[in-house]
Amino acid sequence: MQIEDPRAQANRDQLVERLSKTCKHDGGTDVAPGLQFYRYSNPTQPTHGVYLPSVVLIAQGAKEVEFGGEKLRYDPYNYLLVALDQPTVARVLEATPESPHLALRLELDPTTISSVMVETGVAPGRNDVSVSSLGVSKLPAPLLDAFVRLITLLDNKDDYRVISHLVIREIIYRILTSEQGPRLRQMATFGGHTHRIAKAVQILRSRFAESLGIEEMARDLGMSVSNFHLHFKTATSMSPLQFQKLLRLQEARRLLLSENYDASSAAVKVGYDDPSQFTREYKRLFGAPPMRDVSRVKQLVLNQ
Repeated sequence: MQIEDPRAQANRDQLVERLSKTCKHDGGTDVAPGLQFYRYSNPTQPTHGVYLPSVVLIAQGAKEVEFGGEKLRYDPYNYLLVALDQPTVARVLEATPESPHLALRLELDPTTISSVMVETGVAPGRNDVSVSSLGVSKLPAPLLDAFVRLITLLDNKDDYRVISHLVIREIIYRILTSEQGPRLRQMATFGGHTHRIAKAVQILRSRFAESLGIEEMARDLGMSVSNFHLHFKTATSMSPLQFQKLLRLQEARRLLLSENYDASSAAVKVGYDDPSQFTREYKRLFGAPPMRDVSRVKQLVLNQ
């Protein structure tokens, strides 16, 4: 059995200590622009949402994320990288009140990634588009060390303002030169299929309630329909129509839970013409018809 570097273990302990000190209550906490801490005292039910481009480290506990039929598990020894906006189902697997799930998320800026690539001479690879938009890899000790130095800067507002961008550039460099490099380079490649797929994702996210013609979208992006489907599915693990449907159903559930819409009104709001089709697809995704699902979720909240 390989013995871990004492410095890496000390960094893990420091990460747990700092996140525990900052996060007193369950949920997310914005600690700086583009940087969030998370705490959960118990395992959670599967939660539907959209992951934004970011890198996520777990200090304590474990989590599972599902997208396009694939499931990824990550923990303090493995980190998650998200290259494109991606609808997901996620749940905290390991957490107790005594040993809560603790994690941090750093949003990634394509412009900064491009700048680091130019500065370091890291060129986009020909096969960068052939990787999916989410991936989990072993957390290297130098990358962990950089994250600990980043959150240590939070102790002094001026230190963070002046120095944090340098540490974030190091974080990006560490990822670019790792096995996750092709996934990160997806975000900064403004030529070829990568930029086109990123643009398609943004169109679908902003106009998911509209009836969008996939053939027209492919033509507008300068791609054949077959190539568009192929590269979109490679990046997101689902077809454009599946992606759009998932966004519609997630928004419908939010309307039902948070804004007290009835099922028919929510269906129309997110772009469904057929209420029965909406109910069937909603049940297939969430495990129960709309109003029964809403009652179940609200009861779970009351029982927590």
